[in-house]
Amino acid sequence: MKYLKIIGKNKISGEVIISGAKNAALPLIACTILAKNEISIGNLPDVVDINTFLKLIDKLGGTFQKNEGRVTINPSTINKTTATYDIVKTMRASILVLGPILARFGYCEVSLPGGCAIGQRPVDLHLKALEAMGAKIVINHGYIEASAPDGLKGAKIVFDKVTVGGTENTIMAAALANGETTIINAAKEPEIVQLCEVLANSGVKIEGIGSSKLIIQGSNKELLEIKDFDVIPDRIEAGTYMCAAAITNEKLKISKVIPLHLESIISKLEEMNFQVLQDEDSVTILPTDEIKPVNIVTTEYPGFPTDMQAQFMALATQANGVSTIDERLFENRFMHVSELLRLGADIHVNGNTATINGKANTLKGSDVMATDLRASSALVLAALVAQGETNIHRIYHLDRGYEDLEGKLTKIGAEVKRFTE
Repeated sequence: MKYLKIIGKNKISGEVIISGAKNAALPLIACTILAKNEISIGNLPDVVDINTFLKLIDKLGGTFQKNEGRVTINPSTINKTTATYDIVKTMRASILVLGPILARFGYCEVSLPGGCAIGQRPVDLHLKALEAMGAKIVINHGYIEASAPDGLKGAKIVFDKVTVGGTENTIMAAALANGETTIINAAKEPEIVQLCEVLANSGVKIEGIGSSKLIIQGSNKELLEIKDFDVIPDRIEAGTYMCAAAITNEKLKISKVIPLHLESIISKLEEMNFQVLQDEDSVTILPTDEIKPVNIVTTEYPGFPTDMQAQFMALATQANGVSTIDERLFENRFMHVSELLRLGADIHVNGNTATINGKANTLKGSDVMATDLRASSALVLAALVAQGETNIHRIYHLDRGYEDLEGKLTKIGAEVKRFTE
C-alpha cells in the first residue's frame, strides 16, 4: 500500500499546469460507443479512473492505443453488451456505458456501480429516463438488465432533481434514439456542455446546450461519425491548486484553465480576502495579509461544487474566524473531518453542516487516512501547512483523479514523497 509523506511549512511558488478533466473524459470515452469510426482524444489525464474506463472499453470488444496524453479508440469492434462487476465495482462512472450500449445494441447488462463511499448516489433517475424512452429494465443478481429490441424512442424526460450522470446517460441514449428527446432540469456542468458539443459536432442536433432544457434529435440507431477532440481542463484540479496557494498564503499561477468554469471558486477565495488575477487561460492567486472566514453552501453548477468543499474546509482552518460549510448534495461527505481533527483542526459537524474554527498555524503533522478522492486532496492541503511530517495513507483515492500530484507539488516547492508501506 502506497502513502505520501509531506513535510509542512515549505514555501511554494511558480506555476502549475492543469491536466484534462477526468469528469469530462469519462462520459466522452463512453460516447465513443455511439460511433462507427476511430476517434482520437487529446489532453487525456493519466489517472486511474481513465485507465479503468479504457479497460471497460476493451472488455466490451473495442480497442484503444494510449500515448502521452492522447488515446485513439476504435469502437467499431465493440460486440459485447455486459459491463461486469470486476470493473464497475471500482468506479461509479462505469454506469455511463448503460445509455450508449443500450442505444446501439438494444440490450445491455451493467453491474450496479461502486466507487467512492460519499453517500447514496442511486441510479434510479438514469433508469427512469431510459424507461421513458421505451426500455424495459430489471435488476437481477446485482445487474441492471435493460432491453429495447426495437430501439429507444424520443421522449420528454423531467428529472426530479439535477443528476450529472443521469443527464449524460440520457444525452447519449437520445443521440441514437428514434425521434426527439427533451430533457427538463438537465445538469449544466462544463463536462456536460462538452459532451453535447462533441455530439453536435458529429451531426447530432442539440438545442439548449449549457441550459437546463435540452432538445435532442436522435439518429434512429445510425452510428455517428465522431470527430477528434481535446478534453477540457479539470476545474476541480485547478480549484485544488488554487486552494494550495491560498492555504500556504503564497503567490501561485494555475495555467491551462478556463476561468469561466472557476467562477464560484474564485468568488469564495475573494471573500476570503485573496486577490485572484485572471487571464485568458490562467488564474494567479496572490497572498493576503489576513485570511478571512467564509460560508459555503454546495449546490449544482454554476454554484459552489461539492467536489471542492473538502479543500475549502482545509483552507478554512487557516482563516481568522469561524467558517461554515453546508453540504447539500451528499449526506456522507464529511468523512475527512475526523482526519483533519487528527492534524489539530477545530471542526464541529451538526447534520450536513460543518463549523470550522480557524486558528492559523495550529495544524501538526500526523498519520491520516484518505477516505475518498476529494477528502484525500484536503489532507494534502492541510499537510502543506502542518508543522512537521504528515503521512497520508490509502492514496489510491488520490490516484483516481489527480495526475502526478506529487510531481506538480514538488515543482512548486512542496516537500512530497511517495513510499510503499
